[in-house]
Amino acid sequence: MRVVLQRVSSATVISNEFFNEIRQGYCLLVGVSKDSTEEDALKLAEKIAASRNFEDESGKINLSIKDVGGEILSISQFTLYADVRKGNRPSFTEAAGKEHADRLYRLFNSHLQKMDLTVKEGFFGEMMNVQINNDGPITILYESIGGKIQ
Repeated sequence: MRVVLQRVSSATVISNEFFNEIRQGYCLLVGVSKDSTEEDALKLAEKIAASRNFEDESGKINLSIKDVGGEILSISQFTLYADVRKGNRPSFTEAAGKEHADRLYRLFNSHLQKMDLTVKEGFFGEMMNVQINNDGPITILYESIGGKIQ
């Protein structure tokens, strides 16, 4: 399972008439592979909730999302498992099927919420317009394979 974390000053997601937005916090692009497990989802949620990606009063990156009262916008992103080694068109054979991906994506989000974080979601399986105002810019890739953070 892979998560691209972007620290944002704001982020929005729109699909048809549906809309979600956050102010300061993280926009998370969440990819689930066919081999991803529940343990991967839980470990990544815990790692991200505890990560310190915001500046303190001295300008040192030392504060967590809880410390700054930030929010999370979580977007399901199967294209994080694109295989571009052959040809010019990406293959997505390593990405999880819809049912498996949806279950782990929702487990990941609910685990973040259980840690007292505000989590707003994108629209699973739909085309979306995502607007990200990256702050810093800070972009970090998190990955868990077999329940181990890579």
